[in-house]
Amino acid sequence: MKKLLTLVLALVLVMGLAANASALTIAFSQIGQESDWRTANTDDVCAAIEGHEGWELVYSDGQQKQENQIQALRNFITQGVDYILFTGVVTSGWDEVLTEVNEAEIPLILLDRIPDCADKIDYVAAFGGDFPLEGRRQVQWVGEYMKSIGRDTEDVNVAIMEGTTGADAQVGRTEGNLAAMEDYPFLKVVAQNTGNFTRAEGQALMESWLKSVDKIDVLIAQNDDMALGAIDAIKAAGKVPGKDIIIVGCDSVKAAFEAIVAGEMNATIECNPLYGQFLVPTIEALEAGETFDKTIVHPDEGVFDMDGGIQVEGTVSVKAADVIDERAY
Repeated sequence: MKKLLTLVLALVLVMGLAANASALTIAFSQIGQESDWRTANTDDVCAAIEGHEGWELVYSDGQQKQENQIQALRNFITQGVDYILFTGVVTSGWDEVLTEVNEAEIPLILLDRIPDCADKIDYVAAFGGDFPLEGRRQVQWVGEYMKSIGRDTEDVNVAIMEGTTGADAQVGRTEGNLAAMEDYPFLKVVAQNTGNFTRAEGQALMESWLKSVDKIDVLIAQNDDMALGAIDAIKAAGKVPGKDIIIVGCDSVKAAFEAIVAGEMNATIECNPLYGQFLVPTIEALEAGETFDKTIVHPDEGVFDMDGGIQVEGTVSVKAADVIDERAY
């Protein structure tokens, strides 16, 4: 009986060791939690990894600081994780640490914001928004909407509220904003500065503009959180958001849909944060020996507004009220 018990215990130990050996450890370096979009992105990615049998998640919140993320990546290397998921708070300054990830032969998956050294490093897959397209769509929506209400024969003063300076999303959306402006000469940029992708800084920047800029007809905010902060500032100044100032955000979080339905915001350009649906099959395929090229995969993304029917590059806007109940974030 004693020998049998010893044999059973040994078998259990061996099976446990085998299970641990087969488990995948997937580390995720996230930039922080600056917005509703980021929260949805984090929750979705973490749930996808944690919900997969045999996978273990190691998560690090960078708290909007590049130095924290660099340290996290080096910790992942020391821990010998099986995969690293990486979203960089800014575009530049990652060459050295991502080269270290490559030298450690840990497969790297880029998410959302793509570093400017992407062409110099190895990564096994990449998923992110098409930021220049999103920026162009913001301006195209404004231009086509103004045409539809007969305001394309007058100068329309536009304020551009940018995201975190140097972030891939800020760089791409600004590029798209300014490129599309050339097609609508009646749109005039009268203010342009960063609200750092946060609601509080969006509110503070809008308060400053309302005191220093003679007239703002349109606000283009490079994410919805800044737009929502700006709405608070506009109301506090005695103006009517969505009417006195046309407001176009980006990300398409549910709070933006609610603001559009309430008449306080006019449109939002989608940037899909739900990467879990792509990550799981990608890692499963990599484990099965498949490889992918270095093309950045862009999720399908739409445009949502008050009434629908505005033509922008690649799509037509959808009435927010018709789909608000379907929003997952």
